[in-house]
Amino acid sequence: MIKKILIANRGEIACRIIRACNEMSIKAVAVYSDVDVDSPHVLMADQAVNIGSANPSESYLNFDKIINAAKETGADAIHPGYGFLSENGAFAQYVKESDLIFIGPEADTIKSMGDKAESKQMMFEAGVPTIPGSDGELVGNIDSIARDIGYPLMVKAAAGGGGKGMRVVRNEGELDSSIEAAKNEARNSFGNDTLILEKFLDNPRHIEVQILGDKNGNIVHLYERECSIQRRHQKIIEESPSPAITNKFRKKMGEAAVKAAKAANYSNAGTVEFLYQEGEFYFLEMNTRLQVEHGVTEMVCGIDIVKWQIRVAQGESLTFSQKDIKQRGHSIECRIYAEDPSRGFLPTPGFIRKMILPEGPGVRNDVGVSEAQEITSSYDPLLAKLVVWDSDRGSAIQRMDLALSNFVILGLITNQPFLRDIMKNESFQKASFSTNFIDENFKDWDFPALDPQVLALALLSSKASQAQISSSAESYSPWSNNRGWRQGV
Repeated sequence: MIKKILIANRGEIACRIIRACNEMSIKAVAVYSDVDVDSPHVLMADQAVNIGSANPSESYLNFDKIINAAKETGADAIHPGYGFLSENGAFAQYVKESDLIFIGPEADTIKSMGDKAESKQMMFEAGVPTIPGSDGELVGNIDSIARDIGYPLMVKAAAGGGGKGMRVVRNEGELDSSIEAAKNEARNSFGNDTLILEKFLDNPRHIEVQILGDKNGNIVHLYERECSIQRRHQKIIEESPSPAITNKFRKKMGEAAVKAAKAANYSNAGTVEFLYQEGEFYFLEMNTRLQVEHGVTEMVCGIDIVKWQIRVAQGESLTFSQKDIKQRGHSIECRIYAEDPSRGFLPTPGFIRKMILPEGPGVRNDVGVSEAQEITSSYDPLLAKLVVWDSDRGSAIQRMDLALSNFVILGLITNQPFLRDIMKNESFQKASFSTNFIDENFKDWDFPALDPQVLALALLSSKASQAQISSSAESYSPWSNNRGWRQGV
């Protein structure tokens, strides 16, 4: 049995995993970089180890430092969370070779599913619907391949994700420049410039299915999540169930996800992502890790996915079958980012002067920051995930809007007002949207005028926190200069 887990991550997901460890009476070890010394995950853990500078390659991406930290603290296992090393097959193999348990799928599964060309071919052979396109690495007469598929096309990096190394090609004249741009971005982001070419679906929905499997071949799905509300190919709002599909179609999509997982010989938690358009769905990719948005599935299914990751990793079998899993009610998640939606979602580093979290029935806060903490530009600007549950979608939207109105972070700009406007949007409320939703509805969005009462609270908060935060570190802060500024709350 696992007695101590090192979490090879930071922020809200590290906090989430530590909470699961606490509930299972498992000791938790945090690792942190120099800039994260006072982060909540460090304070929550039973032990914490400094593993280097803010540069991820010197800390959170460094195999040896993480393994050494696990050995030094007597950890049995390593949980990678999401991002960083979570989908790195070489790291998973290194953990195993170091006589530690990797809490996730097998290294070979991670490697095969991490290669978009290989995974697509595997899914095609398994009978899972795939997007028309090149079945392998983009080589040979590319012009001829493109004409056979038909425009518009998507040039896509075979390795990696997060919207990197992707370009839409509308016509033959854009092909060469798009391939070159995608190749360069893929090389810089993933160290691999292999590309594939697919038919571009111009108005799809992004629907994914959560799967869970044990080491004895038992695999179930925990139904689907609607993830179409995105900026720059990255999700900001997720919900379950998807309002776009019927129960009959939901069953079909879930069965396809289980078929995909079995083809990959999958164990532990994972997600099969599909694009859905005009009554058809196509395999997009498989994420061999815990998803950011796993909370909405937990809310509607009543299954703690993180705990089951740990149980599966220590050899336990699933104690439920597919017929035991039901969706109940409706859940929505909003990702709270330190970013400016009015300036192309640029990150907005700064100090958190005041933070107030919403409370009440059906409200869940997965938070990885605290008051007086500096939010740097070193890492992803995700601050928190706000998740709500209610009996139906309309009620869940109302609950989310109220929760967002009571979610306050002062001191830096966040996307909270933007998320509230989405909740109030008629197309969103009617579930009439695709992955193009933000471009179609919020292209010229700007911050609303600041409420005077909020401004007064901000000014009081600023004065109260002066003793906590060094003025030398906040030359860019609106509190320390007399230039015009806006406060996102």
